Amino acid sequence: MTIFSNLALLRSFVSIAESGSISAAARNMGLTQPTLSRQLAQIEAECGTVLLRRDTHRMHLTDMGAKVLTDARAMLNMAEECERRLRVDQTALMGHIRFFSTIDFGQSVVSKFLARFMLQNPAITVDLVYSNRPLRMLEEGCDAGVVAGSVADETVIARPLGMIRRYPVAAPAFLEGRQLPETPGDIAAWPWLTLGTEVFGGARNITLFKESGEEQTLHVNPVLTAEGVTALREAALLGLGVSPLPGWLVTEDLSAGRLVRLLPQWRARELPAHVVYPVQKGLPLRVRALVDFMTEHVKELLARPCVCPGASGNKQSKGQASANGLPDSQKR
Repeated sequence: MTIFSNLALLRSFVSIAESGSISAAARNMGLTQPTLSRQLAQIEAECGTVLLRRDTHRMHLTDMGAKVLTDARAMLNMAEECERRLRVDQTALMGHIRFFSTIDFGQSVVSKFLARFMLQNPAITVDLVYSNRPLRMLEEGCDAGVVAGSVADETVIARPLGMIRRYPVAAPAFLEGRQLPETPGDIAAWPWLTLGTEVFGGARNITLFKESGEEQTLHVNPVLTAEGVTALREAALLGLGVSPLPGWLVTEDLSAGRLVRLLPQWRARELPAHVVYPVQKGLPLRVRALVDFMTEHVKELLARPCVCPGASGNKQSKGQASANGLPDSQKR
């Protein structure tokens, strides 16, 4: 152990040197004079040299004492600055955050919520990083992020956001000339647009289920696979095929009639969503605040029902079909 291992001894030495006497330093520090005398003796013993020469009138720094004083002041300043940054980190909504999300959800949803959060907290800056392999982002220095799917990694805390609901949809142009389906089997042979990830069961397996618990897995031959749902939505809007798309992405398309929800009593496999951050004590206040903000707003978004105008069952009347934007050949 050396003098520089003990900040308290350094503070005592600096106070003595700056006060000009042990008694004055003792008064400034609220300690007794004998206590400071013992500490000065300990400091000099650990340094192996005299740091202060004392006579009947005043104290003088030796050459080594002046060097130690300069280094001690620098170390104490660094320690105080570190403590200040830690206090700010825990008590002020300011500083920088690295946040990540999957590409589609990040661009469509997370970016909007993040902008709102930053408007409310203008002293915060953010790097928003996109990745379809998101948990790696924590290893690469991100503070937190939003992921889809179950999280079993014990090195992260996963706060549930709700379920990502998905629905089989297609464009009215695609449905032109096709019989409106009544069962999942009716659409199994149609052209499909699917995600290539195994998280959803793979590109060729589409599981549909009812609220009652009935479930069916369709083995399909996709004409397009992609890593992201935004690409699938664009292809579906152009009439390329059927795609199981998340409600947060297609609600406006369904309301406007640009897409039609097929088999309204059925949904595609759902996935849980989480906001994740590393397991650690002392998570900065700015990160905790963003995690809380995302949790509140994404939960509310995912909880919204996907309302299909007139879609109350598998069979639709002429008026219902019109409300759903079905082509004229199916309005019967």
